[in-house]
Amino acid sequence: MNIFKDFQKNIEGIILSLSESGKLPKGLDLGNITAEAPRDASHGDIATNAAMVLVKQANMKPRDIAELIAASLREIDDVDNVEIAGPGFINIRLNDAFIQNQVSSIIEQGIDYGRSDYGKAEKVNVEYVSVNPTGPLHVGHCRGAVFGDALATLLDHVGYDVTREYYINDAGGQIDVLARSTYIRYLEALGEKIDEIPEGLYPGKYLIPVGKALAKTYGDKWKGKDESVWLYTIRAFATNAMMGLIREDLETLGIRHEIFFSELTLHENGGIDKALEHLKEKGLIYTGVLEAPKGKLPDDWEERPQTLFKSTLFGDDVDRALKKSDGSWTYFAADVAYHSDKVDRGFNKMIDVWGADHGGYVKRVQSAVKALSDGKAELDVRLCQMVKLLRSGDPAKMSKRSGNFVTLRDIVEEVGKDVVRFIMLTRKNDASLDFDFAKVTEQSKDNPVFYVQYGHARVSSVLKKAAEAFSGMDVSDKALMTADLSLLSDESELQLIKTMANWPRVVESAAIAHEPHRISYYLYDLASEFHTLWSKGNDRLDLRFIIDDNEALTFSRLAMIKAFSKIIAAGLNILGVEPVEEM
Repeated sequence: MNIFKDFQKNIEGIILSLSESGKLPKGLDLGNITAEAPRDASHGDIATNAAMVLVKQANMKPRDIAELIAASLREIDDVDNVEIAGPGFINIRLNDAFIQNQVSSIIEQGIDYGRSDYGKAEKVNVEYVSVNPTGPLHVGHCRGAVFGDALATLLDHVGYDVTREYYINDAGGQIDVLARSTYIRYLEALGEKIDEIPEGLYPGKYLIPVGKALAKTYGDKWKGKDESVWLYTIRAFATNAMMGLIREDLETLGIRHEIFFSELTLHENGGIDKALEHLKEKGLIYTGVLEAPKGKLPDDWEERPQTLFKSTLFGDDVDRALKKSDGSWTYFAADVAYHSDKVDRGFNKMIDVWGADHGGYVKRVQSAVKALSDGKAELDVRLCQMVKLLRSGDPAKMSKRSGNFVTLRDIVEEVGKDVVRFIMLTRKNDASLDFDFAKVTEQSKDNPVFYVQYGHARVSSVLKKAAEAFSGMDVSDKALMTADLSLLSDESELQLIKTMANWPRVVESAAIAHEPHRISYYLYDLASEFHTLWSKGNDRLDLRFIIDDNEALTFSRLAMIKAFSKIIAAGLNILGVEPVEEM
């Protein structure tokens, strides 16, 4: 149950009734009306801008409109009071019984509380990670991987039909470099002495087992042969090995993609020609000369005719080249074909998660999507900033077993999957993030993952102690739903329940904004209210969760904190973090 959405429907219904009665004009546009939690809790539980939205349409004073709406709102059984603030904002205060009854609703729905059909089963393609298959994932890839996975889960939670996809960049020059690097390890496996990996090749030790596997499979077949003989085969062999390594790295974070799409297939199956022919038919491809880049010219710059896409017609800064001077396709041409394939698969809603260094590439790909779909499809690109590794505030030093970077697996093995996932979602994706090994493992309020997990563990502990204190007490969900919730009358208890009841709205707004970090923020705030209530019980015995001489009140409070734990579990589930029973 989303109480804010329900009240928004009530408000819209009231306005329609007022229109039918002639008190308000008919045909009013209600699209911008909202019902949300007031910024200041002292103003009430729900605030609406309805009167302000209708001012121009109704040609009435906002307070006059507000008075009409408020009069009808006061007749709703669940409403305790309605006030008009400022020029015409309406603040609604709900009665205690309505707030208290949210507890049983939360327990009944469990971790599904907050799910909705907002997305109406619309297909969404979330593409994330998509790292060049040239080695293991490093810490820079970690943030985008976690962000994309949590966003996909979040969208699923509100009713979208989500496809998780990985785009394998297996057609560029870096794959040839991978093949040559693997060939060196292949020769090494055959007994040749390798003093130092040549400059420009990948030096990581992760290629040693790949070289050994090649030697085992092919023997000395490729030894001493010209590159043109072995390059294609070893390139495919090494790419498959690296994708296996990447899948294993992702598995350590609990990340699994449904589709792995190969860029190479676009080149081999004519996918690029097909997509560009589609644009050509629309009159969007021409031969022209681009202006020189602003600032210092690249060494290889030359003014020459090129095959160009009219991306400026769709919001880009300049038209974009589709072919290189040697006649081969640009990276952009392959990206056009890839997103054309997404459109052909029925995805009108696409989300790509990229590294921050790809920021200059966003407009051109978005323009291609608009052109390919005749404006029907939309592409949202989410850029993830890099992560700075620290130890007690100083730059972190790690083994760098990969050769020249810190791997994702190094970090997960040191602090655990749940810590990595939660911390990666404690900042907005485009904001910088510090990952301090000392802070993310300390047991304090300053460590959000500990603070939230501790709240869930505390509930488990209280339930066990209550079962011991009151012999035979049934603390199952079914039993707790029968608790007398009217006993939850302290203001701090009511406030905790109100915050819990805000969960469905938080989930939906986070999904709409494509911002899963809002979930971690909410969980921390909710846990903070719970821990504060726990601490109050240390000072006031009447606020403790277990009251030895009052079984009924204890039972009601157990229901309240069980509902709390359900929401914590639901939120952690979206983040991909396991709720713990004890710490």
